[in-house]
Amino acid sequence: MDLLTRARPARRPQGGLANHLRDPVRVVFLALSGLVAVGWALVALDGGQFLTLESVVGIQQRSAALGIVAIGQTLAILAGSLDLSVAYLISLASLVAAEIMAGQDGNIGPAIAAVLVISALVGLVNGLIITRLRVHAFIATLGVALIIKGVVDHLYDGPAGKVPESFQLLGYSRAGPIPVSAMLWAGVAVVAWFLLSRTRLGYRIHAVGGNEEVARLSGIRTSRVIVTTHVLCSVCAGIAGLLLAARLGAGAPTVGTDGGYDLESIAAVVLGGTALAGGRGGVAGTVGGVLLLAVLDTLFNQLEVNSFVKDVVRGTVIVVAVAVYARHGTRRPA
Repeated sequence: MDLLTRARPARRPQGGLANHLRDPVRVVFLALSGLVAVGWALVALDGGQFLTLESVVGIQQRSAALGIVAIGQTLAILAGSLDLSVAYLISLASLVAAEIMAGQDGNIGPAIAAVLVISALVGLVNGLIITRLRVHAFIATLGVALIIKGVVDHLYDGPAGKVPESFQLLGYSRAGPIPVSAMLWAGVAVVAWFLLSRTRLGYRIHAVGGNEEVARLSGIRTSRVIVTTHVLCSVCAGIAGLLLAARLGAGAPTVGTDGGYDLESIAAVVLGGTALAGGRGGVAGTVGGVLLLAVLDTLFNQLEVNSFVKDVVRGTVIVVAVAVYARHGTRRPA
């Protein structure tokens, strides 16, 4: 035993950059800081100003809806699942809200309640298909997405309903440099963070995502946890639909798909360091991932970069981020 101990050199604990790379939250916010610095320099060389008050407010407003959806997506992915129906659910939520409101302030409450109930039911259906019928989350939520698409395409040819001006304040009003929509996003993020870090459900979500079979043998009702995360994810999508209806002043059958909120939300979650296999990650990283995508879009718009280059750069950033997390996530100190 002594000979083996002597023959094996002691491994020194890694520090500095290696420790930072093992923390996805630090990585994404370091990347965000670097992107801001590079963007500032590039826009200055182009003769403009990067982060003006107007652009900062615009970043917050554009990222609010994606941020809310990504928070819900984080919960589902942490449990080892995902949801591809959120984009079509956002469109449906905006249409239901606008039609029920019909331009009347008194209908705002019933419209919000209806959207939340419908969203929760969609999430319940997703969760039950996955847990009871044993259909993979990718196929299950894609199938539900196509069902919602068929309903929306059959009932609506274009924008419908009308959102009262008082509710439109949700999309455009602000307190100083902070839009109300950004406050809503922050509120959803805080609630999700509290749920994941301070409640039994949060512990169970991480446990199920880490290893569903071990969690089941430990006494956790894994099916109930997965269904709950899908209900919460769909409710977040419904809230995003309400926000977009407030911004548009009406419901739109393509507002969710045009924004690409299904794949964009998953990309933001992955950029934030949450493992697609589940069990590892959190809300803080997702917030950083959403802001990174929003700042990148703002930089592209100010530099007038064409859409092809935008997609190539965004795809490269996502692949590099996942590669960095995967490489350093597999290294463990002895």
